[in-house]
Amino acid sequence: MKIPTLMSEQYRQAKELIEKSSSIKVYSHIDCDGICSGAILSTILDRQKKPHDIDFVNLDVLDDIELDHELTIFSDLGSGQRIDTNASKDNNILILDHHPPLRDLDYKDKKDFTYLEINPIHHGIDGSYYVCGGGLCYFLAKEFGYSDLSWIGVLSAIGDMQNTHSGHFEGLNEIIQEDAVNEGYLDLIKNDLNIYGRNTRELFIALSYFSDVKLPITNNQNESKALLDELGIDSTLHRVMPEEAEVLEKIGILCEAGKDYTLTRQDRAMLNKELDSIKAAQTLPPYLSKDEFMILFQTHKRIRRKTLSDLTNEEKGKLYNALNRMIINEVPPKYYEHIQKILIGDSYTFLLEDPASFLRDGAEFSTAMNACGRNHEEKIAMEVLKGNRDWALVELEEISRKHRYNLATSMEKVANGDKIIELENLQYFDGTGIKPEIVGTITGMILGYCNWRKPIIGFTQIEDSDGLKVSLRCSRFLSYDGIHFGNIIRQVSSQVGGSGGGHAMACGAYIPLSKKDEFIQKFNISLNGKISM
Repeated sequence: MKIPTLMSEQYRQAKELIEKSSSIKVYSHIDCDGICSGAILSTILDRQKKPHDIDFVNLDVLDDIELDHELTIFSDLGSGQRIDTNASKDNNILILDHHPPLRDLDYKDKKDFTYLEINPIHHGIDGSYYVCGGGLCYFLAKEFGYSDLSWIGVLSAIGDMQNTHSGHFEGLNEIIQEDAVNEGYLDLIKNDLNIYGRNTRELFIALSYFSDVKLPITNNQNESKALLDELGIDSTLHRVMPEEAEVLEKIGILCEAGKDYTLTRQDRAMLNKELDSIKAAQTLPPYLSKDEFMILFQTHKRIRRKTLSDLTNEEKGKLYNALNRMIINEVPPKYYEHIQKILIGDSYTFLLEDPASFLRDGAEFSTAMNACGRNHEEKIAMEVLKGNRDWALVELEEISRKHRYNLATSMEKVANGDKIIELENLQYFDGTGIKPEIVGTITGMILGYCNWRKPIIGFTQIEDSDGLKVSLRCSRFLSYDGIHFGNIIRQVSSQVGGSGGGHAMACGAYIPLSKKDEFIQKFNISLNGKISM
C-alpha cells in the first residue's frame, strides 16, 4: 500500500503549516499511541526550533475547547470531537487522527481559518488496522526527513493493537515497519508464538494470562505448569553445578549440588538484590572474586525459569499445538479458521535497547507507555521516547511498578465475588473506586474471569463530577464477526447525552451518571442479532 496522492498533498500542507507557525500547541491522547504521537511531534518541533506546549488529555476535555495559539495540533484524537467551535481566523488547526471522523474532507472549505485533517478513513484506509495516530505523525516526520523516528511509529502501532487482526502489520503500517528495519532500529520475528511477556515474564505465568477464551490454564498457574510438564518443556534451565552452589551459598542461598533446583521467590529476591547492589556500586564486595561474580551472573541467567524467548522452535511448536487443541474444545467451529491469528503473530525487538530491559520487547515497551498514561505521567514516557535513558528511565520503572500494584488491587475488587452481571448480549461490572484511567485495562483483564462470548463493560465514576467513564473490551474472536464496538458505543453514548468511540475490540465513552441504566439497556438492545454463538 502507498500513501494516497491526496494524503501526500495534505502532508506537504502540514509541513508548510508548521514551518510558518510561531505559536504551537499540541494535544495528544494519554495512551501508548497518543504518547508516541506526542513524542514524534515534539521531536519534529524541537528539530525545527519551534517552541511549543504539549498536553496529554482524555477525550472528554476536547469538545468546545478554547484555542489560544496560532496553530493547534491534535494527534490520536480530534476527529471525533468538536474541537473547532471556538476557532477564529487566527487559530489554525491540524488533526492527525485515525478514529472515525465527524467531518468530511470538504469541511475545510467552509472555514475562514486553515483546517487540515489527516485521517486515513477519508482516503478509504482502515484506521483500526492499517495506520494509527503515531503512524500518521511519523509520516509527517518523514516529510521533514526524520525517518529515524520510524521505530516510535512501530511502537505506537503495537500499543494500538494494529496487528491483532492478522498477527502482522498491514497497510501503511508495513511502510513504517520497513523503515524501522532498514534504519537498524527493529528486528522482526515473523510468525512467532504470540504470548505477552516474551522476555521478562516466566512462561507458566505468561500462559496463565491467556484470556481470549477461558481455558484450563487461564488464571491457573498450576495448570500452566502441568501443561508444560505434559509437553516435556522444562520450565527451568538446567542444574546447579558444584561451583555454582558454592557461590550461591556465599550470598545466603543454600542448594544441594547436582540436584534440579528452582529458585524460590526469596532466593530470586536475594540474587537480584545482590546483583543490583554490585551494579549500583560498580565494584565487587570483599566476599566475591571476579570469577565468582561471573559464576553468580551466569547462574542467575541459567537457573531462572524460562520465558517464551528461551524456547526452541520445536518447543514453541508443541505449545502451539496444545493451545490450538484447547481452544478448539472451547469455541464454535466458525472460529476455527481464526485460531492461528490468535496464537501466531510477529514479534518486535528494539535493537538499540538494553537486551535485559523491558523496553527491548515491543509489547512490553508499549505496556510501560500505557502505565505512564494511566498514572498521569505521560511526559516521563515522552522523555524516554525522545532519548532520555537516565532519570526518565528510572522514573518509568517506578511508575510501571506502581501501575502493576494498582492493577492487582483493583482486580481484587472485581474478580472476587459476584460483581460481573451478565445480560443477554453483554456483561458489565461496577468499578466504583477504580481510577478512571485504569478501568479500561481492568476491563480487559476481567475477560479471563467471565464469558468471553460477550463483550464486557466496566463503569467507574469520575472524581468530583456526575459523569461515568465507560470502557468496553472483548475477545479477539468477536472482532472476527465484523462487530465494531467503537461505532456502537459512540452511537449509544450520544443517545444518552454522552460521547464515545474507539476501536472494534477496545473502546470507551463518557456518560452522565444518571444515564447508566439507560445506557446499559440501549447497548444490550443494539446488539440483538449481532452476538451469535
